Amino acid sequence: MVFTYVTGRGTDSTEQGPRMWARVKGKTENDLLKLPFKAAYMFRPAGIQPLHGVRSKTAWVQAIYIVASPLLARLVRTSPHYMTTTERVGRAMISVARNGFPRPVLESEDINRF
Repeated sequence: MVFTYVTGRGTDSTEQGPRMWARVKGKTENDLLKLPFKAAYMFRPAGIQPLHGVRSKTAWVQAIYIVASPLLARLVRTSPHYMTTTERVGRAMISVARNGFPRPVLESEDINRF
C-alpha cells in the first residue's frame, strides 16, 4: 500500500523549530515514513485554490475563498512555487501512488508538474 498525506509548506521535519504546528506536522510525517508502507509521500502545498465546487465547511473560510477567488487564480498562474489547485493535488496524488516519486516530500512546485 502507498500512503499519501497532505500536510503543508513550512512543516518542520526536524521537530525542533519554534512553531508548534510545524513540529507536530513534522512528527506526523516522520512517523508515517517509519510505517511499513510500500511508500509514503508527504504533500506540502503552500496555498490551494479550490476548484470544481470544492467548498469549505467553515463559513468564514468559504467567504475568504469567494472574495479572494480572482487573486488565487492569478497566484496559481504566477507563483507555482507557492500555489496549486485542488485538481493538481488530486492528479499528483494519483500519479505518485501509481508511479512513485524520487523523494518522499513534494512541495507546491513538484505538485504542479503533474
